[in-house]
Amino acid sequence: MGTQRLSALLWEERELLELLVFKLEEEQLLLTSGKTKWLTHATREVEQVLERLRAADLGRAVAVAGLAVEWGTSEDATLRELVAAAPAGPWTEIFNAHLQAMTELTVKIRELRDINEQFLRAAARSAQETLAGLNPEANTYTAAGTSATRMSAARLVDQSI
Repeated sequence: MGTQRLSALLWEERELLELLVFKLEEEQLLLTSGKTKWLTHATREVEQVLERLRAADLGRAVAVAGLAVEWGTSEDATLRELVAAAPAGPWTEIFNAHLQAMTELTVKIRELRDINEQFLRAAARSAQETLAGLNPEANTYTAAGTSATRMSAARLVDQSI
């Protein structure tokens, strides 16, 4: 029974990893298209999937611990160690397929995360360069509503009093 439960939990975790890939790709599309208006929503969705993955990981750890005891290995065994300790039969192949799929998804997630980070850094640099290049002598409005050349905040406040 523990093997079926663990396999079901691994399927759920794989689905969450696939959803995370989708959300990261969605975030990347927003970054590359310049539609940063929706970026906070996409980032929030990535964080929600990550929270669900943490919960799934905890459930998997409990299931692995129970099965590891049955199979004579450490309770804190990794999935890779559990596959190595599995008795002869179909579960070795099933758990190995889960391990392989999850490893591939994890590699894809790391790649997407790194690419998205590069896009975000480039956007932040661009924004900083834009802000640094703003004309400090640009016109602003005083508290009285008149146009004035930008000056120190203290002088601006003094003039409006």
